[in-house]
Amino acid sequence: MSRRHAVLVVALLAGCGSPSVPGNVTLDRWRSGDAEPGQWLGLGRTYRADRFSPLVALSDTNANRLGFAWESDARSRRGRVEHGQEATPIVVDGVLYVSGPWGTAIAVDAKTGRQIWRYDPEVDGSYGRRACCDVVSRGLSVWGGRVYVATLDGWLVALDAATGTEVWKVDTFEDRDTRFYTITGPPIVAKDVVVVGNSGAEFGVRGYITGYDRATGARKWRFYTVPGDPAKAPPENDAMKRALETWGPKTDWASGLGGTVWGEMNYDPELNLLYVGTGNSTPYAGWHRDPSGGDNLYLVSILAINPDDGQLRWHYQQVPWEIWDYTATMNMILADLTIDGRPRQVLMQAPKNGFFYVLDRATGELISAKPYVYVNWASGVDSTGRPILTGKANYRDRPAAVFPTQAGGHNWQPMAFNRQTGLVYIPAREQGMIMFTEREYRWLPGDVNMGSGAIFGDLPKDFKPSQELPMQVPPELARQFADAARAEPSMATREFLLAWDPIAQRERWRVPLGATEMMGGGVLTTAGNLVIQGTAAGQLVVYRADTGEKLHEIDVGTAIIGAPVSYEVDGVQYVAAVAGFGGALNPALAPGTAATRYANYGRILAFALGGGVAPLPPKRTPQPVPEPPPAEWYRETEAARGAGLFAQRCARCHGGRGEAQLSAYPDLHRLPAATHAIFDSIVLGGKLAPSGMASFADVLTPADSRAIQAYLIREQRVLFAESAATKP
Repeated sequence: MSRRHAVLVVALLAGCGSPSVPGNVTLDRWRSGDAEPGQWLGLGRTYRADRFSPLVALSDTNANRLGFAWESDARSRRGRVEHGQEATPIVVDGVLYVSGPWGTAIAVDAKTGRQIWRYDPEVDGSYGRRACCDVVSRGLSVWGGRVYVATLDGWLVALDAATGTEVWKVDTFEDRDTRFYTITGPPIVAKDVVVVGNSGAEFGVRGYITGYDRATGARKWRFYTVPGDPAKAPPENDAMKRALETWGPKTDWASGLGGTVWGEMNYDPELNLLYVGTGNSTPYAGWHRDPSGGDNLYLVSILAINPDDGQLRWHYQQVPWEIWDYTATMNMILADLTIDGRPRQVLMQAPKNGFFYVLDRATGELISAKPYVYVNWASGVDSTGRPILTGKANYRDRPAAVFPTQAGGHNWQPMAFNRQTGLVYIPAREQGMIMFTEREYRWLPGDVNMGSGAIFGDLPKDFKPSQELPMQVPPELARQFADAARAEPSMATREFLLAWDPIAQRERWRVPLGATEMMGGGVLTTAGNLVIQGTAAGQLVVYRADTGEKLHEIDVGTAIIGAPVSYEVDGVQYVAAVAGFGGALNPALAPGTAATRYANYGRILAFALGGGVAPLPPKRTPQPVPEPPPAEWYRETEAARGAGLFAQRCARCHGGRGEAQLSAYPDLHRLPAATHAIFDSIVLGGKLAPSGMASFADVLTPADSRAIQAYLIREQRVLFAESAATKP
């Protein structure tokens, strides 16, 4: 063989994804993913990101034979807290890759679960305080023999896919010392660049995405999603010039404005377009952010960007002058549909705001938008693509009942599209919230900066705003909460798996999942006429894709909130998912979740036909209430003030109180005497910062710390007395 022919053979092998090069995803493989039905090359399997597996060995005729195949350890290596597992695995040539909390990465044998390597970025634990909704990671990318993962503290890392060793590492953050940026979303490879966004809008940051050379890590471009202060610097490009025209002269530039990109992005290699969903504003309340009422581009928008130069090609804004935390960061699906007799290249999304959108992905033209859950903030979308506001959900002057909630009609848990049934399967939710505004607002470093508050679900009969809300509520405002709730149907949670027809824009079937928040995980669908979904209750559930009939349920004892995948190794079809409860609900575990019954830790679980019974974790042991310090350790006036401070500064993580309010974080209402003795050194001194409990000395005084401790001692004394009274 001549040298020229040898080089050609090597090139062809590389283009086909030679198994001799671990993680060798290429542009050709990305384009023709259906030619390799046994692979799962990206978070959505192929560039279409429809989470549709063409495999048919597992089908609606034998799904009841699906059982446990193997398990691999994915538990956290830091402290007492097990954080959420929200990532979708990627499977390339028999190796399963997945990210975990803090930006860890694991590679395991996809046939046996044997760990090949593990990467731990050793993130500074204090960054846990900067994350609004747990220290999660929602995925990684595999390409060209490398694994790309983003760490919570802002580093984009390229790892050797064979060994897990660092190839390069770059800092993606700006204003690191003054702004609470984090990364919880996955990076994506778009031809020659790897692109990553960030989180942190609730803390007051300016959103952006950045493209880096995937070979070297050199920065190629950066695209901001909202303008910067024009008094400090001119707009960076034409897109920012156009955006600036939609922000008023009294815009609160100090607040950063938000627009972060923390969800999945898509790359279409045929159109060479990168699709980006942008997030909510900072603050939520538009009258505090920009009283002009302008559109505030590019908040809550879908952007199409040329990955070669980072320039905007088109945009579609879902919620102009956004005030409800209605992000457009939910997963997007690319499909080719025939609509009104005409073939269309479309992009589909079911974002938080309750409308299902179908866009022309080449031009950004809105094809259709219809509500897939109950919505009261808008009655529809007009011919120009703008929502038709009802005015019912405006909370500027008085509390308002709003549907959907900030958790959305659909949140980050990925939906899927089955090309055979033509249906999209959405982990959906109907729920109302009462929103109200802070009368005064200014951006505070190191704090949440929303300018508003919200209470989810039906108000309890004994609701007391002074205890439930992290801000002072005037009595006349408090009386308006119940009035707002009565103005709408039940505010209670209703979760379901929804089958949606994207062409007819209507529901085909739904399966109720219960009345507990965040019960339904992400979705997988297959050519075997199946829809597979995990639940927070700890089951993997299999349904018929055409009718929604439940075919099989496997109890694993650990919440599955990310999306399952399906792949093939040596002729065997597997279904795999990462399990472990966490995320925004860590501070108060919802009743019915597996974490209230079993020990909660990260697991990678795989299933196959003929598999066995899944092993369950150890049963959860009730936590005793230690004897509290004596009454002379606190004063009632301090405890009363401390209750409000706790709600404002601590409840975001340590919301649980007693067995009835379980939390994945330590329950501060049940501290041992040794911890009470060093309370200030933890809260103000950062003694436990390496394990995730950062110092709060920047926002709390010694008197504040004493007040919080006084409140905790008072409550612990109540719990101790209650537990003593119930002992036999």
